[in-house]
Amino acid sequence: MTAEDLLAALEKLVEEDSRYRLEAYVFIMNALEVAISRKPVRGHVTGKELLDGVRDYGQHVFGPTARMVFEHWGVRQTEDFGNIVFKLVGAGILGKTETDSLEDFASGFDFREVLEKQYDWKIREPL
Repeated sequence: MTAEDLLAALEKLVEEDSRYRLEAYVFIMNALEVAISRKPVRGHVTGKELLDGVRDYGQHVFGPTARMVFEHWGVRQTEDFGNIVFKLVGAGILGKTETDSLEDFASGFDFREVLEKQYDWKIREPL
């Protein structure tokens, strides 16, 4: 799939379900790359591994404002990222295993606690 085709597919998803902004879909694709890059062999990641990527990539890119950015995109809890992932699966952009489910994203972490209160102000290395 070309970048243009991917963008068109993501725009269609946003048009069909406007709960989440286009930026949230692009972000989850980037966070997925972060999660995949952490594995010894490139391959499938679990919901928890993806949420670890979301947390770390969000903190890296947006710092302590990550929660506010996510909320601007319509993402208020980790389950929203799960909804985005499963929209991408439904569109054929991402794949899943038989054991993957939306529940994998339930109560992953509290945005305010993890992204703001526990934010570490040290200078960050590239992901």
